[in-house]
Amino acid sequence: MSEATKQLEYWLNDDYFDQETKDELLAIRNNEAEVEDRFYKELEFGTGGLRGVIGAGTNRMNKYTVRKATQGLANYIRKHGGPDAAKKGVAISYDCRRFSPEFADETALCLAANGIKAYVSDILRPTPELSFALREFGCIAGVMVTASHNPPEYNGYKVYWEDGAQVTPPHDTGIIDEVVAITDYHNVKTMSKEDAIAQGLYVTFGKEIDDKYMEELKKQIIHQDVIDEMADQFTIVYTPFHGTGNLPVRRILKELGFKHVYVVPEQEEPDPDFTTLEYPNPEDPKAFELALKLAKEKDADIVLATDPDADRLGIYAKDTATGEYVPFTGNMSGMLIGDYILREREATGTMPENPEFVTTIVTTNMARAVAEYYGLSYKEVLTGFKYIGEQIKLFEEGEEELNYVFGLEESYGCLAGTHARDKDAVVAVMMLCELAAYYKKQGETVWDAMIDMYNKFGYYREGQYSITMKGKEGAEQIAALMDKLRNNPPKAIGSWNVLEFRDYKTHKVVDMKTGEESDTGLPTSNVLYFELDNDAWCCARPSGTEPKIKFYMGVKGENLEDSQKLLDELTAAVKAMIE
Repeated sequence: MSEATKQLEYWLNDDYFDQETKDELLAIRNNEAEVEDRFYKELEFGTGGLRGVIGAGTNRMNKYTVRKATQGLANYIRKHGGPDAAKKGVAISYDCRRFSPEFADETALCLAANGIKAYVSDILRPTPELSFALREFGCIAGVMVTASHNPPEYNGYKVYWEDGAQVTPPHDTGIIDEVVAITDYHNVKTMSKEDAIAQGLYVTFGKEIDDKYMEELKKQIIHQDVIDEMADQFTIVYTPFHGTGNLPVRRILKELGFKHVYVVPEQEEPDPDFTTLEYPNPEDPKAFELALKLAKEKDADIVLATDPDADRLGIYAKDTATGEYVPFTGNMSGMLIGDYILREREATGTMPENPEFVTTIVTTNMARAVAEYYGLSYKEVLTGFKYIGEQIKLFEEGEEELNYVFGLEESYGCLAGTHARDKDAVVAVMMLCELAAYYKKQGETVWDAMIDMYNKFGYYREGQYSITMKGKEGAEQIAALMDKLRNNPPKAIGSWNVLEFRDYKTHKVVDMKTGEESDTGLPTSNVLYFELDNDAWCCARPSGTEPKIKFYMGVKGENLEDSQKLLDELTAAVKAMIE
């Protein structure tokens, strides 16, 4: 009997698991491949939390795996959160996905059974508002139940620490160790909701946090006078992709005074099946089909979409020369917002002293050029916005008196301000609409402004190539590919020479010409980076949330056509390298 089958039989025969779970497992009992996939491992509690397909089994998102993860979190809080940790409590929010409210409750009741107070959102709310709420309450930690932009069969569980950012070392690995140490589901605690409420260990939050969050967002506005002047001459189409962004985005735009905001009616209400979408991801052009249709009907200036947990923003902007709507990558929209904030803060005298611009190692090289132009300190961190959020804490606590002004990552996420410590699509929508109104007053579209940036800083272009490899065999193939590249780094990729090779797992930086080695200076991560000549680059990274390996790449060309041509060539060269 295989280990997977043994686990299946345990779940079928132990009284801990309910009949509904057993019925689901009985239905797949004779499907060997399905049993193997559901039970060949525990659903991995990674450095940010859980994410997986919903269903019964150890390698699935269900109330048992959620409880087990929470017990590990509770054990860590009890041991390392300090004497007041239980009283400080944990803030919990959730998105529109299947079982999100139930998983939020399971999390809260496990914490409560461990004597840790839980603050639970009374309705679905965005990830950035959860980050804000836990800091507002003074919590020791936070949990966001979401699978972000994954397909509808997924759900997930993101863990935050008291600074409001997703957990980073040593807390991430410490929590993982506690979760792994739980080998018996019977050691996982829970209690009834009625008892938790009666003991003051389960409390809900709502409007009071919404109001405070809105006030913090408004502090980022630079030119309210321009919004007031242009609000009636400016049209916005927005879709929340059935997720958490609908209420906060509409509210902030209304309170700022924008008059013409049209929400895609088919995608306005929460829908865990994302019926109108193949994939609720603002990176996917197909996801904008309904929004673009409405934009043409309303002659909109910009088209905006937030992902289900409202931490990512995708945009299209009208090109008046062609009348068509042009898609922006996350690098493009993030840099447009960042450049606007830096320029206008400098112009209005509202730039803090010692300002810092933070990005990740897979974000556009334009970020460095922009930071240098405005004389800002510039820092690159590992992939994942939690490392950007962590920098805010380090700036506040550190000897270097740096002040965070803006941060972005390529995956459609940015943060203006420090009210949250995760990417915030609500504040990104707000800033994007302000800058669009500003440029419209100058007689320019958002697309015109982007072209101006290219002409000023260079025609940077970035792309991504992903290979999906599912299941146990896929994980082994991804590991083998990374080992091959790590042990035998190429000296050239296509027509580009590799100038420098960085292995963030071994911390080695190798000058490919001299062989000289140095240290990356960043935490350990299974990421390989190839710095190429002519300001090009490529990076290989297994996804931490999906069964795929991602190759990020960037180039710098002479114009739009040239940069796209170079990116196509580099993408083809990367494909050839790994085949």
